[in-house]
Amino acid sequence: MTKKTKVQKETKKSLAEERKLINSRWGAKEKRFYTRWANHLRLEKPRYWFKERSIFQKIMLIFLSILIFLVGCMYGIAQWYIASTKSQEFKFGATFIPSYARYFGLEPKDTLQAMIDELGIRHYRFVSYWDEIEKTPGVYDFKELDWQFEKARASNSTVTLAIGLRQPRWPECHMPTWASSQPKDVWYPQLKTFMTKVIERYKDVPFLESYQLENEFFLDVFGICPDFSRDRLIDEYNLVKSLDPNRTLIISRSNNALGLPVGKPRPDKFGISVYKRVWDRTVTKRYFEYPFPAWFYGFLAGAGKIVTGKDMIIHELQAEPWGPDLGIPEMSIEEQNKSLDARRLTDRIAYGKATGMREVDLWGVEMWYWRKVKLNDPSLWEAGKKAIDDQQCRACYE
Repeated sequence: MTKKTKVQKETKKSLAEERKLINSRWGAKEKRFYTRWANHLRLEKPRYWFKERSIFQKIMLIFLSILIFLVGCMYGIAQWYIASTKSQEFKFGATFIPSYARYFGLEPKDTLQAMIDELGIRHYRFVSYWDEIEKTPGVYDFKELDWQFEKARASNSTVTLAIGLRQPRWPECHMPTWASSQPKDVWYPQLKTFMTKVIERYKDVPFLESYQLENEFFLDVFGICPDFSRDRLIDEYNLVKSLDPNRTLIISRSNNALGLPVGKPRPDKFGISVYKRVWDRTVTKRYFEYPFPAWFYGFLAGAGKIVTGKDMIIHELQAEPWGPDLGIPEMSIEEQNKSLDARRLTDRIAYGKATGMREVDLWGVEMWYWRKVKLNDPSLWEAGKKAIDDQQCRACYE
């Protein structure tokens, strides 16, 4: 072996050892680098990471975990309910109250006819106010309710009839003046007699689809009412079912809080009100938009279906302004639009459908007609008409 060959081999060997040494040191350095990062993030010891948190941090972490879990469950129930009702036909309706049309200076018959002919609404919630039908004890005047039923019949519409003491619109409980000073043991039997007269008059009407008993009965913070006892509600429920056992009976929730209507009586369907944008006169003194997404109401309906087996409908979807301590006629159009304009109305109707509930009754359509014929502003009327045309189920009424 020559001297040159020997030197070359030693050089290659020394270079290989040097490279090995460098690599080992670099690997150690790299390992230390990642170890420091892992220690910094504490990913390798999650149990110890939680133990080292302060009491406040632990409470917040537990709270957030529970909150995320609960919201996830609510969302899952909502999506299940929305998916389960998607194949069902969707029906729009509206509450119609003659005295509310008169409040705007409208002719009630013309207003209802316009809702039928121009808007194409084919389901109505009518009211049977005790103070209007029995103004004198034992004397019943059904003429106004009769012509409403006749218009519904002529237009092939269906009807939900509100019954009981508490019915839609202020003051909520529509007690005649002659009964207002009487004790409950006197006025209540007379109320039951009145309810019996109403039911017996209309129970054979084929297009009477359902009754709504005592609108938002337990909402004691709103309205002027003498009694909120559950025993009375149960007794009225039993009365209605004894007189017309096969007709659908609806009882509405008293608010939109997180809760389930598990108490008695157990109706055939539940109703719920949906109000989105109102005037807050207590704290902010400005318009307030409730932040609930549509799926929140889908959750309420879905959870109620799971627990009770009963469906839920929207019996009042806000479709009129709610202003700052003024009646709507006293508000300017600009002020009304701060609460509800054409764009918001279109969005509101789509919002109602997005809840998954397949029956939605609009609240305040009389006001649209007033804007159109009295203020020469058809914006709400036209927006509502288009939204109903886009989403209404005509086959549902055939």
